Amino acid sequence: LDQFKDVNDSLGHNAGDQLLRAVADRLRQQVTQTGLIARLGGDEFIVLIEAQRDELADVERSVDAIRGALAEAFVVSGRQLQVTASIGISSFPGDGDDAQTLLKHADIAMYGAKQRGKNTHQRYIREMSTSLQRRIDMESHLRHAVDKGEFVLHYQPRVSLQSDRCTGAEALIRWHHPTLGLVMPMDFIPLAEETGAIVQIGAWVLREACRQNAEWLARGLGPIRLSVNLSARQFADPHLHDEIVEALAQADLPGDLLELELTESMVMRHPEQASGWLASLKRTGVRLSIDDFGTGYSSLAYLNHFPIDMIKIDRSFIRDVPDSQSDAQIASAVIALGHSLGLAVVAEGAETQAHIDFLRNEGCDEVQGYFYSRPLPAGDMTSLLSRRLDRGPAEEQSPQAVRA
Repeated sequence: LDQFKDVNDSLGHNAGDQLLRAVADRLRQQVTQTGLIARLGGDEFIVLIEAQRDELADVERSVDAIRGALAEAFVVSGRQLQVTASIGISSFPGDGDDAQTLLKHADIAMYGAKQRGKNTHQRYIREMSTSLQRRIDMESHLRHAVDKGEFVLHYQPRVSLQSDRCTGAEALIRWHHPTLGLVMPMDFIPLAEETGAIVQIGAWVLREACRQNAEWLARGLGPIRLSVNLSARQFADPHLHDEIVEALAQADLPGDLLELELTESMVMRHPEQASGWLASLKRTGVRLSIDDFGTGYSSLAYLNHFPIDMIKIDRSFIRDVPDSQSDAQIASAVIALGHSLGLAVVAEGAETQAHIDFLRNEGCDEVQGYFYSRPLPAGDMTSLLSRRLDRGPAEEQSPQAVRA
């Protein structure tokens, strides 16, 4: 079942158990005519069918029967839930001549279906085994990376367009693995999300970002605000509030020097519940921002009531300004909207002088992007902050003053 863990996380394990029983009842009605169905554990079911004359047609009929059984919404704990499944298929004897091999290959094919976007089916092919082994190895390494101290943070400066000073930075995780080398977030964050390891990783990022910012503050290099991205799983974690309080307390860092970034889709999935969560987080003293604004599904009615401080314009709307009239109009509208709601506005992906000139003319508050700096290791960010203190007023007005 796709995203079953979200049901457990948001509605509780009792609701998850109810959903599993309801799914099993529906599958039994559809599948028992053609074979055997069993629950292996967790959210995984197995269906065994005996093909008659046309194996391909028999398999397709079984897949259609499973999809049909799940098509109608399930009512669990008073909520309607839509359920989909990722289905992996293996066949005897071509894909294995014993039960263990057939199950293993069906499992591999199921992961292939998930990687194709879920809610689909995939037949096993031999090349999948190599790909899955790489994934299993990566997952194993990921589980121990925090304990082994393999993660580091890089920091991308945020610059005020009014003063041309570095006023903040976004903390971005990197993974230095002893054999894999430098692993970029795009290569491990999706796996960490899927496996749940993102919760432990996210807690480490919070602690390390607070520790580093407190160090800069103690050395007289601050104050600056460090922003940390929250994952969907972190946002749903009931321990998040306590982890934030603990991270701030351990570092002895004022809450308003930590900023939490959430995506539109995270807060709009369950807006009423999100509003309460955001209010709880806000009570820790931190600042809250909506990341990638314009790419999700924000309702202005909710946006006006969420206790947020800042919105960040997604880089996709900045890339072609000012040449693209439509993107320029969107960026201008978001800046005006943010200011009308009393929010600060940051533009991501500012890479050229034309970007800077346009955003400054539109009244954007801050920018983040390669025009000023790539993400920097902690040592280089420390040097940048040190140089900031050594400049006179004339230099502080120059965009080159914070270029790195």
